[in-house]
Amino acid sequence: MDRDWTAYTKGLLRAEMARRQITYKGLVEKLAAIGISETEANLRNKISRGGFTGAFLVQCLVAMGVSNLRIDD
Repeated sequence: MDRDWTAYTKGLLRAEMARRQITYKGLVEKLAAIGISETEANLRNKISRGGFTGAFLVQCLVAMGVSNLRIDD
């Protein structure tokens, strides 16, 4: 399977934000609540590039309250 994993992961995070109606500002606040410091601009750039770590993805998912994640298409 030939897949753009960076785009896929970025889309996964954005989809969870949209599903929960969480803005970048809202995600910054939720991350701060679990001790992760990010600026809105930095967060926006990081997600836009898609070049973030698995740890960052999990931090965002936990901050948003995601308990189940659908990975398949």
